[in-house]
Amino acid sequence: MLDLTVHVKPGSRKGPLVVDDPESAPEHASVTVFLQQRAVEGAANDALVALLAKHFKVAKRDVSIIRGHTSKIKHLRIDRS
Repeated sequence: MLDLTVHVKPGSRKGPLVVDDPESAPEHASVTVFLQQRAVEGAANDALVALLAKHFKVAKRDVSIIRGHTSKIKHLRIDRS
């Protein structure tokens, strides 16, 4: 299980892109994610879950948003079992 702090940048031209933060502690990783989808009706959250599932090679059901559903700073949990 991995707890992850994510800084989401919706509506970005760079996206989809995941950038790891090298200064984050290993037990609580931090990444910045650039998404093309806008934060409208959960589109950015859905794209975030799909992108992180692909990035960490897990199923989408194993990626869950714990806090920050309406914020650009989100806390996620990824189950790697």
